[in-house]
Amino acid sequence: MSDTSYWLDESAEIPTGPRHTGAVDVAIVGGGVTGCACALTLAQAGARVRLHEARTIASGASGRNGGFALRGGAMLYDRAVETLGAEHASAFWRLTERALDRMEELAGDAFRRVGSLRLAADEKERGELRAESDALLADGFAVEWLDELPEQLAGRYLGAILHPGDGALQPARWVRRLAAHAAEAGASDGYPSGLLAALDGAVQPTRGQIVTTEPLPELLYDRPHYARQGLDYWQQLPDGRLVAGGRRDAAHEAEFTAEEATTEPVQAALESLVRDLVGRLPSITHRWSGIFGTTADRLPLVGAVPEHSGLWVARGYSGHGNVLGLASGELVANAILGRREPELELFDPARVL
Repeated sequence: MSDTSYWLDESAEIPTGPRHTGAVDVAIVGGGVTGCACALTLAQAGARVRLHEARTIASGASGRNGGFALRGGAMLYDRAVETLGAEHASAFWRLTERALDRMEELAGDAFRRVGSLRLAADEKERGELRAESDALLADGFAVEWLDELPEQLAGRYLGAILHPGDGALQPARWVRRLAAHAAEAGASDGYPSGLLAALDGAVQPTRGQIVTTEPLPELLYDRPHYARQGLDYWQQLPDGRLVAGGRRDAAHEAEFTAEEATTEPVQAALESLVRDLVGRLPSITHRWSGIFGTTADRLPLVGAVPEHSGLWVARGYSGHGNVLGLASGELVANAILGRREPELELFDPARVL
């Protein structure tokens, strides 16, 4: 059994770009989806860019998550309308839909646009999801409410929202491919540097633990599934393996940490989830964890850092980094290039810094 992320176990040639000598126009810290997306957009515009990464491309959260590519953010859409206003909430969701289209354009076989299913685990969650479905439909978003569920879900879940434009992702392969695009456009590689300490208090590190099983003989789940406000999530890969994550409420406070480690309580809870999903406990081949950042208002911090001229940040996606990271990296790059997009106002770091 491996304690390495299943996604990172895939052999790959790590892309490298040219070594720019001397100063560059933009230095980027972080070789995940956000940094690589920002580097690609800047390099394609002719900027001299150097990317710094402490480990290797996709070695952090971008290569250690559940492989979900979802539109929207951590809030349910109807709550986003109440919190942000209808115009801003709609713009947020449209931004992520465009990012999914962009991902499909760049990711190749790392991305499968199969939709996602958000499940109601109890009557309270069913009511919440039904309200979100109604709000999405009212604002013209593609969504389908399901009362009747497939046999393996019926009786355990009380309805679901189908988001047809979402997808399944091999996240490490995707980010490595994005880095290769950036390198081809002229972004160079570098070495790590420090981050701004003032940001630490605004983003809470949160650990997500995941397991992967041996290939199963039957296809049980044809798209990403998630329930209990994202505390349970799983997808089945084309080779039959089941990737399942979450259950951090088995040791809730202990999972607010930056330590990349697996723990017995959460791993046992994940085994229970897998057993419920499959009807037995197949062999577990990989167990791993990854750290993502959560903000108090569940909105990312994306934009210029107040009182620090020339410094920009994009972080705090609250579990939705695969798509929001791509969108945010491009938003920052375009702003640096003088093309400030209106969606950037939604995520202004000045609201918390």
